[in-house]
Amino acid sequence: MSQPSLRRELSFTHATALVIANMIGTGIFTTTGFLAGDLGRPTLVLGVWLAGAVIALAGCFCYSELGVNFPRSGGEYVFLREAWGPAWGFLSGWISFFAGFSAPIAAAALAFSEYFAYFFPSLTVSPSTGRAGSMVAWLHMGPGQWLAVGIVALFAVINILGLKLAARLQNLLTALKLSVLLLFLCLAFTIGHGSAGHFSQVAIRTSTHGLGAQFAVSLIFVMFAYSGWNAATYVAEEMRTPERTLPVSLVTGTLTVAAVYLALNAAFIYALPLEAMKGIVRVGAASASALFGTLGGGIFSGVMAVGLLSCVSAMVIVGPRVYYAMANDGCFFRGAARVHPRWGTPVEAILYQSAAAAVMILTGTFESLIYYIGFALILFAALATAGLISLRRRSGWKKLAVVSWGYPLAPALFIIASAWMLCYTAALRPKESALGLLTMLLGAGLYFWRFRRNSQSA
Repeated sequence: MSQPSLRRELSFTHATALVIANMIGTGIFTTTGFLAGDLGRPTLVLGVWLAGAVIALAGCFCYSELGVNFPRSGGEYVFLREAWGPAWGFLSGWISFFAGFSAPIAAAALAFSEYFAYFFPSLTVSPSTGRAGSMVAWLHMGPGQWLAVGIVALFAVINILGLKLAARLQNLLTALKLSVLLLFLCLAFTIGHGSAGHFSQVAIRTSTHGLGAQFAVSLIFVMFAYSGWNAATYVAEEMRTPERTLPVSLVTGTLTVAAVYLALNAAFIYALPLEAMKGIVRVGAASASALFGTLGGGIFSGVMAVGLLSCVSAMVIVGPRVYYAMANDGCFFRGAARVHPRWGTPVEAILYQSAAAAVMILTGTFESLIYYIGFALILFAALATAGLISLRRRSGWKKLAVVSWGYPLAPALFIIASAWMLCYTAALRPKESALGLLTMLLGAGLYFWRFRRNSQSA
């Protein structure tokens, strides 16, 4: 009896919705309050979001060309394996498991609990439940954390029951999220009680670093919000016509989200001066309350909670496809390659990811998760983009016009910007950067101990 394979069921609409849902989530709803204190000027806050859009679009162009030439599930795992060899492919997949999907799922679920706590304060994400210095001081097991774990489990079950069901729910959540966000933007600048004067008001900076260095580190927050621009590459094997659908869905999704992000941040600043939003995690709810009153804040919190569900759903769909591809190459636990004969989904891969996300929810904090995610993902996205330069020399390589125009402008822009962010983040946030590098070292040890022989014979 032959092993069931993944089914080609995703259309352009599905793929674009997946990109948008992966991107619009935790970052945009939670990071502007941190940026307000770090940068202190409205022009810099808007500028860092615009810079992030340009970098994400440059990466999007490069990944489109990579995806057209390798229309298989796995994203960076496939690209790095082809460009730099199986060891780098494995490390990319290993990082994706922790920093690419499990940690962002945990962060999105925790953010959902924070927004949901607007209605039920007892569900607020709590700090450590153990005494300082005790064996359980690192545990965070409040009601908010358990709600987040329950959300992850719910979407794991939905995805196990079939891609069609998960994709339809994804489309519904994404459409609802975008519709209400657009309505919010229209109302914010027409009937909202904001002030254009906020755009000229500066805030007292909470960061002691120079603006150039802080701008680079702040880009880590922004690129975390933009992460997901490459989401469609992870499910290329399940697209009906990946050679046409993949590039268009990546670019359409990224441009749509960039426009929404810039407009939302303008609305946040219109609603509140930077000084008033410094350090606020639920910056969307605070802005809505300032614009429309308490009722507006409640409605916006509900919408943001739904938007965060959409983000969790999208990542639970995408991530297991990476581990599926790795397991097929002998680079992950064999069960991740098993596809359920009835539901057509990689059940064990979904369960592995959900368990890792649950552990991170109960042991991590929101801010530390973001820096850890950002550092690791930017490093491997830069390596994949650098691989494009090498792979382009292959005979028969399909070159996209958007990458060829001004080549190597697109890959060079992405690589240089990534190196700039990584250097400053390593200097100013050494703990999270070291954790990212430690994850890599553990992955390298596991690869050479267990998976090297299987990977090279695949």
